[in-house]
Amino acid sequence: MSVAKKQYKRITTKSLVEMKANGEKISMLTAYDYTMAKIVDGAGIDVILVGDSASNVMAGHETTLPITLNEMIYHASSVVRAVERSLVVVDLPFGSYQSDPKEALRSAIRIMKESGGHSIKVEGGKEIKESIKRILNAGIPVMGHLGLTPQSIYKFGTYTVRAKEEEEAEKLLEDALMLERLGCFALVLEKVPATLAERVAKSITIPVIGIGAGGGVDGQVLVTHDMLGMTHEFHPRFLRRYLDLYSEMTTAFESYITDVKSKDFPSEKEQY
Repeated sequence: MSVAKKQYKRITTKSLVEMKANGEKISMLTAYDYTMAKIVDGAGIDVILVGDSASNVMAGHETTLPITLNEMIYHASSVVRAVERSLVVVDLPFGSYQSDPKEALRSAIRIMKESGGHSIKVEGGKEIKESIKRILNAGIPVMGHLGLTPQSIYKFGTYTVRAKEEEEAEKLLEDALMLERLGCFALVLEKVPATLAERVAKSITIPVIGIGAGGGVDGQVLVTHDMLGMTHEFHPRFLRRYLDLYSEMTTAFESYITDVKSKDFPSEKEQY
């Protein structure tokens, strides 16, 4: 006999821990603006990530590194105004937390105060331990991120799968356990072997949300523009496209142009 799924009026960090304990998978997508966030939240998503992937998706940069704290606050503010149910997680951008715990806290406080976001996300393990502690001690919820960490792409030199070797895999597991001990409420694992991701998820009590980390974790996250097919040059194995909006939107735009040029639009019914 199946147990009825608990209905959450509002998703909180506590909700996610309960969902893991109850075996309910967590759904997570990105949003960077009011209109998209309104649709995603209304569909019933559990977590909205205001990702530093806005640097790629919204601004056209090659990496996530250029986006600033002010720009992240702008995107997060737009998302928060649309949300009624989802938990909003906001990425701390590159350079705003890695080297100085005091700067990390100042950055996190600005995100929380100026955007209204519900929590922040940081990339890394023991290297940023003091920054995480400082943020958590201020009462700000923190989501960790291990595996492929895009803010360190120039260190890695490639977007290939991480932690395939035993030494790196053990470090990742140690970092995950440390993040749980520190008090992080959840963890994203990006582009790591599925067997390792499942091992991590079973080793800690906080939820593990995967992107390219297999099905043995507690939830999944994708970039919304990717899964809607608005981007068309990005084809990783982990990406499932639920629509082909690039083609559909192009067709719509071409039809509009044709109608304007031919004087078909506006018609008599579309005038005052």
